[in-house]
Amino acid sequence: MHILVIGAGVTGLAAAWYLRHDGHEVTVVDRDCGVALQASHANGGQLSYNYVAPLAGPGVLAKLPSWLLHADAPVRFKPQADPGQWRWLFDFVRACNAAQSEQSTRSLLQLSFLSRALMHELVATHPALAFDYATSGKLVVHREAKSYDAAQRLMTYQRTLGCEQQALAADACLTLEPALAGIADRLAGGIYTPGEDAGDCFKFCEGLSGLLTERGVALCLGTEISRLARQPDGKIQAFTPHGPLDADHIVMAAGVASVPLLQSLGMHVPLYPIQGYSLTLPLAIDAIAPLVSVTDFERKVVYARLGSRLRVAGMADIVGRSLRRDPARIGALRQEASAFFPLAGNFQHAQSWCGQRPATPTGMPLIGATPHANLWLSVGQGALGFTLALGSGRLIADRIAARQPAIAMDDWAYRRS
Repeated sequence: MHILVIGAGVTGLAAAWYLRHDGHEVTVVDRDCGVALQASHANGGQLSYNYVAPLAGPGVLAKLPSWLLHADAPVRFKPQADPGQWRWLFDFVRACNAAQSEQSTRSLLQLSFLSRALMHELVATHPALAFDYATSGKLVVHREAKSYDAAQRLMTYQRTLGCEQQALAADACLTLEPALAGIADRLAGGIYTPGEDAGDCFKFCEGLSGLLTERGVALCLGTEISRLARQPDGKIQAFTPHGPLDADHIVMAAGVASVPLLQSLGMHVPLYPIQGYSLTLPLAIDAIAPLVSVTDFERKVVYARLGSRLRVAGMADIVGRSLRRDPARIGALRQEASAFFPLAGNFQHAQSWCGQRPATPTGMPLIGATPHANLWLSVGQGALGFTLALGSGRLIADRIAARQPAIAMDDWAYRRS
């Protein structure tokens, strides 16, 4: 069969990889002139298989007032005259409870563990796939005793779901990662997960697109899908400004750009962009920077060593659908990074980036079938796009091939609203 994948970010390329592995003729189309130029371009770099708890958690609502009142807070909200934003926020608030959070975490862990197995397989079978990949482990550091105690309780729960983690006192955190010495007096403790990885998502996408091209996959870049339309035979067809594209099946993996295309078919998908920022700092030879991936729990900032660079990422801004880079947010991220790892380098010289994570209110992506027999979804992976991409792609390939999926599909289903 001929399958059209809309979106050349990490999620779309992963779907194309497994569809081509099944022997299908695959075309990937994207409005940008290169792969991974949107949310996949300069993300946090952490392959965070054990840390998949959604943003909508039972403790979030209590924190929102303090977050929203401070310009440098990790979460920011600007109300828009957009019913979609308010609908998303209403559903987000409803999801901020323990039962929903635990259910989402259980399901996301299944998908992330599948993705981890597939990533390890891919790296082992294609050693030339170079993307600064490292099995570095991850340390989530806590500055407050209260949050560290809560993290230990969560660790105990997550062990029942297959996570392998260790609670480390402050001195043990410093032994594991000496670069944290600058905040030694503010450390309460940390949770260390040896099995986490890191890598450059953009380089991964470039390498994967090269492998796809070698295998005959067509990459139609710089090509915009202007609309989707239902044909007399009931199938969905994609149109560019220059005419239709023929395909037996269509996989929608275009992140937030998927929303208007699906709306034209009468499909509401609960996706809204959560804007984030990153810095990429070239490291000097004498830089004191972390080797382990680090997450600052209180400030919601992540740090990942990517070869000779340090990637810093953070912020969750619900500020509208237009991508507008805010210099104040970049400045706040520079300040956070400089205070956390002061000897890593001059963060004023770091390259900045801004992108939109395609998020659902519950943190659960939509993967699988739609009411239209030849249209499939792989959207809404949010901040976990790199982590969940391979598992999502494998599930799409399984469904199109009518194989038993590697994990249960009910949790990822699109439902009419």
